[in-house]
Order: sequence, then structure tokens, then C-alpha cells
Amino acid sequence: MTLDLDGPDPLYEQIAAILAGRIGDGTYPPRRRIPSEAQIVEEFGVSRPTARAAVQLLVERGLVQTVRGKGSYVVDPAAADE
Repeated sequence: MTLDLDGPDPLYEQIAAILAGRIGDGTYPPRRRIPSEAQIVEEFGVSRPTARAAVQLLVERGLVQTVRGKGSYVVDPAAADE
């Protein structure tokens, strides 16, 4: 999936959707890190605030949790059910 630079959806939402898809298909398994903001900036060619907004959107949706000083990790749905 590529970013639609001319489309109506904000870039951070598009990036969040791509990352959420990777979480869903197991590319980023539960309890493992997703790419850092710097890696997102490099992969998608966006600014750091855009990368940060994409990660924050995943946090708000309950897919990812951020650990200060360590990174952002995929939430383990099995642990959330306990």
C-alpha cells in the first residue's frame, strides 16, 4: 500500500492504516515493537510530527502502547482480555 499524496485523507491516517494492517496480518506481532518514528519518517518520506501523529492514532485505537524510552509496542489482545 502506498500513500495517496493527492487524496483527501491526511498522511498520518494513511500511515496509521498501513501500520494497523501490518499489525493485523502479523508483520508486527503482539508484544513486539513497531518501527520508530525515525524509521517511519524514512520509510514514508514524511515529517517527524506526521510520524508521531500516526503512532498516536494507533495508541488511541488501542493497537499500540508506548513505553517511554523504549518505543511503541503492539498490544497483546490475549493480555487485554484478562
